Amino acid sequence: MSRPQTQEQAVDAEGDSSLYRNDEEGTQSSHRMLGFSDALLSIIATVMILPVTHTEISPEQQFDKSIQKLLATRIAVYLMTFLIVTVAWAAHTRLFQVVGKIDDTLALLNLACMMTITLLPYTFSLMVTFPDVPLGIFLFCMCVIAIGSVQALIVGYAFHFPHLLNPQIQYSTHRALSRQHVLRLVLRGPALCFVAAVFSLFFFPMSYLLMVTIIFLPHISKAISWCKDKFMGPREPPAHSVESFNIDLHAPLSKERVEAFSDGVYAIVATLLILDICEDNVPDPKDVQEKFSGSLVTALGAYGPQFLAYFGSFATVGLLWFAHHSLFLHVRKATQTMGLLNILSLAFVGGLPLAYQQTSAFARQPRDELERVRVSCAIIFFASIFQFAIWTAALLHQAETLQPAVRFGGREHAFMFAKLALYPCASLLAFAATCLLSRFSTAIFHLMQIAVPFAFLLLRLLVRLALATLQVLWGLRPWHPQPCLVEPEAQSQLLPAPC
Repeated sequence: MSRPQTQEQAVDAEGDSSLYRNDEEGTQSSHRMLGFSDALLSIIATVMILPVTHTEISPEQQFDKSIQKLLATRIAVYLMTFLIVTVAWAAHTRLFQVVGKIDDTLALLNLACMMTITLLPYTFSLMVTFPDVPLGIFLFCMCVIAIGSVQALIVGYAFHFPHLLNPQIQYSTHRALSRQHVLRLVLRGPALCFVAAVFSLFFFPMSYLLMVTIIFLPHISKAISWCKDKFMGPREPPAHSVESFNIDLHAPLSKERVEAFSDGVYAIVATLLILDICEDNVPDPKDVQEKFSGSLVTALGAYGPQFLAYFGSFATVGLLWFAHHSLFLHVRKATQTMGLLNILSLAFVGGLPLAYQQTSAFARQPRDELERVRVSCAIIFFASIFQFAIWTAALLHQAETLQPAVRFGGREHAFMFAKLALYPCASLLAFAATCLLSRFSTAIFHLMQIAVPFAFLLLRLLVRLALATLQVLWGLRPWHPQPCLVEPEAQSQLLPAPC
């Protein structure tokens, strides 16, 4: 009596049996490796801020224009390198949309890529410490080129063994065209870095300009294509394009990938805050004996302002994450513009350890409180205003990107507006208040850190009171909910919403 056929035996019956079975041995899904790579890349992107936060300003130094210029330069270089790392992350994610399975060789190649990526913070430290010396720029560019080279090896290896590819490409008759398409996507950033490395040897400002260009390459390509279609008319796609490129490698990354990377950045920023507490606020045993008569409680009391700054900073990180989580809970699909705005928001979220360092220095350098408060308010403002911009961009294509509840007229629209506008308004108000009441800058900043969490707790009630007050002040008729036109599949999930 014969046994039923297995899946592999069924494939044998169709024709490609022995090759398929042998190739499948020793392979596994790439999902876990992609998760590991995402985690590592989010860590690398976030720890870029450490050389900036550890900018040494002695108690004798004033926060004058030279210090402000130094800090501004380091923040600008940090933002640029953070965004370049996110470009590498996006390219890596695109690559593993094509590579569906891995074997031992591919796993080792990916580890080599990750090892090269871990060197980026060191080369960045050289760049910010010696901004006028070409070596730091050159080494950073060499790291990016090495990352692209290893990714190109991964592409070549995967296409040499097609059973590792996504089935849509694996069974395509135009795999060679697909490979060229993927290689162009992987190597365009490293190619620009190669030119930047050359310019660093004799004109380093051009190197910075070229590295900034890497960040906006997808959007530049999209703009060029739009201009060509506008002025030359849409071109007929090649006959083989439909079969070759079933996976759109220029499409926005999935909402799930954006959420995973964002959560990693927020978690690491929160962790960096407590690492600073552990490093800077554990008393030295000798000081405890000599200065505080052996009393550890008294010694810890001297670090009170630093712990206050930590709690305020952690609350800021946590609430910004909560606002991000609430927004993406209602997002159906992330567009390319939303992805860029999210990365810009994360870049400033990564700067929150710098804001913590500035506010924890109030007790040590009280004469510089005003400047430090303004730096912290600016970082919080940009981190939150880009979150608000994500929602604004989503509203422009709300039928495609948002759940009906948070669209114009949806029952959660006003609440989402208030939740995302809270931190931009609070930080901007605190910044303006310090201009008028500079003597109370520290008190104003701490008041903002305390008031915003309570406002979050009471936000839904405050929004309802505000809407009711506006109706009374403007003499509007009493509000009666009316049903809005929504998609048929969403009607069963919604309550009637005001139009």
